[in-house]
Amino acid sequence: MKVLVTGAGGFVGRALVPYLSELGFEVVAATRLGISAGEVAVADIGPVTNWTVALAGCQAVVHAAARVDRMEESAMEGLEKARRVNTAGSLELARQAATAGVRRFIFISSVKVNGESGFFNANSPCQPVDAYGISKHEAEVGLAEIATQTGMQLIVLRLPIVYGPGVGSNFLRLMRLVERGLPLPFAAVDNRRSLVYLGNLIDAIGACLRTPIVGNYSWYVSDSEVISVPELICALSSAMGVKNYLLPLPPFVLHLIAVALGKAADSRRLLGSLVVDSASLREELGWRAPYSMAQGLRATVVWYREQRAE
Repeated sequence: MKVLVTGAGGFVGRALVPYLSELGFEVVAATRLGISAGEVAVADIGPVTNWTVALAGCQAVVHAAARVDRMEESAMEGLEKARRVNTAGSLELARQAATAGVRRFIFISSVKVNGESGFFNANSPCQPVDAYGISKHEAEVGLAEIATQTGMQLIVLRLPIVYGPGVGSNFLRLMRLVERGLPLPFAAVDNRRSLVYLGNLIDAIGACLRTPIVGNYSWYVSDSEVISVPELICALSSAMGVKNYLLPLPPFVLHLIAVALGKAADSRRLLGSLVVDSASLREELGWRAPYSMAQGLRATVVWYREQRAE
């Protein structure tokens, strides 16, 4: 099978492309510049992007490219730009893919389509609150319509936080804090969080490509375990071989401090629970996460130490 992977230069794409190649797929890696062997250059993704060359001969697409929220943008500006890439760009790719004869379209989405906190399963309503979540939800709706109209199969994978070698953003900042051994005021936080290790995610995507299934699906992908923020800090500390100092500051105090600093949204994400139910994926595909969370965290720490030493 020939597969187009968009966002091949990103966090997920860099791991997915060689993994699918090892499984025997012929992979077309779509990147912005297309400077390496096997890559196809694709300009900025949007409603007028031409995917003809990238899609030639492909039977499947894994659409991992996306635009994430940026702190320096206003809410209106961020939503407009997210919609251009994540919504309009995804729908245009799907239309061209269907025309080109693609049979299976895998859309990498986010649990943010459901919201920022809660316990989510296949019946949970969509209540996105930020630009990224809104644009991904609108893309899911539009893609479902295209799938119905064209007969191209759609698989949507909604992800919680993804971690692993190459991770950035808040997870990387947390690792840096843990490494410093500074006292962290999270001992009293009693929450539950779903995460997905990059190795588990790309294995699930591979299962979606090689398993013969009929119909359209929306699935959550996660590690088999859930974890609290204090447990995550302790696990990272253990993997790094550093002592952790957790102070029992009440969560409502932490939230008041965050509000005073203009970080109320960040506080709700950090202190709240967000758990996804990936049972449907496991039942339909017979998939099981090949790596434990402990293995994933250790691999992430090894990468972190290696890139710090460079």
